[in-house]
Amino acid sequence: MTIRVLLVDDQPLLRTGFRLILEAEPEITVVGEAGDGKAAQEQARALLPDVILMDVRMPGVDGIDATRRIVREAAHGAHVPRVLVLTTFDLDEYIVEALRAGASGFLLKDVPPEELVQAIRVVAAGDAIVAPSVTRRLLDRFGAHLPSTRRPSAPVRLERLTERELEVLRLIARGMSNAEIAAELVVSETTVKTHVGNVLTKLGLRDRVQAVVLAYETGLITPGTAFS
Repeated sequence: MTIRVLLVDDQPLLRTGFRLILEAEPEITVVGEAGDGKAAQEQARALLPDVILMDVRMPGVDGIDATRRIVREAAHGAHVPRVLVLTTFDLDEYIVEALRAGASGFLLKDVPPEELVQAIRVVAAGDAIVAPSVTRRLLDRFGAHLPSTRRPSAPVRLERLTERELEVLRLIARGMSNAEIAAELVVSETTVKTHVGNVLTKLGLRDRVQAVVLAYETGLITPGTAFS
């Protein structure tokens, strides 16, 4: 299966670098490029990429708005692209908003080539990228400033989960993989996959990224304590 990728960044040199890395992989094809969010939305509609590498800071329509528009539009169609947000981290203070908008994860712009390729494979397969080291720094830094719009309904939502499912959600929010959760709880990885699926279904979440954000929003996990 060929993974179709759309590159979105306002810096042509960066797009060229990513293209060279990705086109060296036989199962990945770069189907197009865009230099701003508006063009990204048009390209996504026309080219039907499987994965979109999306910069945050661009002129006109930025990466957050573009992600929101693309995900919302795709929800009404048969083809739903997965968005990987690109960030320089130290500058992008709105990365959590990109995750809210529907991104399937985020990568640092200086990510090693092999990690970039692996991330694309993971999200193309329907999973999400929640890198513990980056998630920890981002949510600890900005988590206290997350809006509390969901808090009134949060207790009701979490009441849908069993105690074991709540425990799994906490571990997901710590950025743990299924294998790491299995080791922590002394259960099989298949059992963990079942619990993760139940958590996402019961809470109406698309993937693990949304689960991490929800865990912070509801107060199940608080900045500065999740990774102690």
